[in-house]
Amino acid sequence: MKNLFPFLFVTALLFAACSNGQSQNTKTVLAATEFAAKIKELPSAPIIDVRSPEEFANGHVQNARNINWNGSDFDAQISKFDKSQPILVYCLSGGRSGSAASQMRSQGFKEVYEMEGGMMQWRSAKMPETTDNKIVSAGMSKADFDKLLQTDKVVLIDFYAEWCAPCKKMKPSLDEISKEMADQVVIIRIDADANPALCAEMKIEALPVIQLYKNQKLAWNNLGFTEKAKMVSEIEKLK
Repeated sequence: MKNLFPFLFVTALLFAACSNGQSQNTKTVLAATEFAAKIKELPSAPIIDVRSPEEFANGHVQNARNINWNGSDFDAQISKFDKSQPILVYCLSGGRSGSAASQMRSQGFKEVYEMEGGMMQWRSAKMPETTDNKIVSAGMSKADFDKLLQTDKVVLIDFYAEWCAPCKKMKPSLDEISKEMADQVVIIRIDADANPALCAEMKIEALPVIQLYKNQKLAWNNLGFTEKAKMVSEIEKLK
């Protein structure tokens, strides 16, 4: 009996771990195509879009419901769902849906699936989206984009979104570069939310993205927050 105690103790721990929410072997962060497959696999599972109402209106996964992660009533709205049943969540690039999913699990939701890369990867994979009455195809075209590059100056493209914290942090640096290097560089900021088709075509799957073009050719591409000194250094290389 004395030798049996360690075995029983370990068994009890394993049982408790397996009984607490999703199995550790369950994949919960899914690529866009996997997320679409999961929707088909779980046709009755709610699909929650945690972006702002404005983002949602510009295009979303069919049958998704909009509950704004940054809204004041997120917890109240999400608590209306059955915590014992599967639920799927997504946002634009994965940040907000990741936070929402963690919050939901902490509140007792047993099976939460999140889309890696959000709508940006969904669009890059050319998956269908809707505004509930039509397929979305809005914003700047690739031809429009190419026209912006027709200059002898360096063109700095900033793909951003209003909700993106690193994008906001970089904005003052971009403003300074625009003033200090006006004779060398043209800065163009492109709102990813307003240009979903362009972002999908150019495979912009996360934000922020800084691109430098010289003679209409891509010379430098950077994903994530970029210091002013780094941007200036890369611009100087293209003189």
